[in-house]
Amino acid sequence: MRIDVFTLVPHAYAWLTEQQPVAGVLGTELELRLFNYRDSTPLRAGQVDDEPYGGGAGMVLRVDVVAAALEAAYGGEAPGPVIALTPKGRALTQAVVEELAALPAFTLLSSRFEGFDERIVEHLSTDAISVGPYVLSNGDLPAMLLLDAVARRLPGALAEGSGELESFSAELGGGLEYPHYTRPADFRGWPVPDVLLSGDHARVEAWRREQVT
Repeated sequence: MRIDVFTLVPHAYAWLTEQQPVAGVLGTELELRLFNYRDSTPLRAGQVDDEPYGGGAGMVLRVDVVAAALEAAYGGEAPGPVIALTPKGRALTQAVVEELAALPAFTLLSSRFEGFDERIVEHLSTDAISVGPYVLSNGDLPAMLLLDAVARRLPGALAEGSGELESFSAELGGGLEYPHYTRPADFRGWPVPDVLLSGDHARVEAWRREQVT
C-alpha cells in the first residue's frame, strides 16, 4: 500500500514513523510519502493561504495551491482516492478503516488555518473524512489518526490475531473495543470477570463479542 500525505508540516510525521504500528510496516507493507504544499505553490514567497471572500476570521488554504501540488506529484490522476480531512466529511469508523486498508493507494489532503477553499473538497477530492464533529487547529492530527488506524490493519503490523476483534466489531458497524483486564485478578475489591480466568477460550471469545454489541 502507498499513502501520500499533502501537508504544510511534513516533519510533524517523523515521530509517527518511529512508532508502532506505522514503523513496523514501513518499507514492507506501507510506502508513506509526504508532500509539502509550499514546494509546488504557484504563489510568491511560498504563500499557500489567503483571506476568505466575504470576510471572516483566519486564513484558508487556496485551491490553486492544492491543484498545483497534486499536479506536481501525479501529472494527471492520483493512483487512488484523494481524501480531504474535514469536519464535514463522513465519519471515520472501523468500517471506513477496513475499506481504506484494502486499497493499493490513497491520498490525504491536510489543511491548517481555517480549512480548505471549498472547491478543494468539491472538485480536487474524491472523498472527505472527519474524525469527529469538532474543529482542530490543523488537519495533520486527523491524518495521523487515520494513518495509525489503517497501518495497524496491514499484515505484520500486529501480533497474529490481535486485530480479529476489530474486524468483528467493524461487521457490527461500531468499531468498538472490548474491556481489557490484567493482573492482579482482584485489586481493592475490583475483580476481573470470572470468565476471563476460566481458561475456556470459546467462553472468553463469546464474552468479548457480547461486550461490543
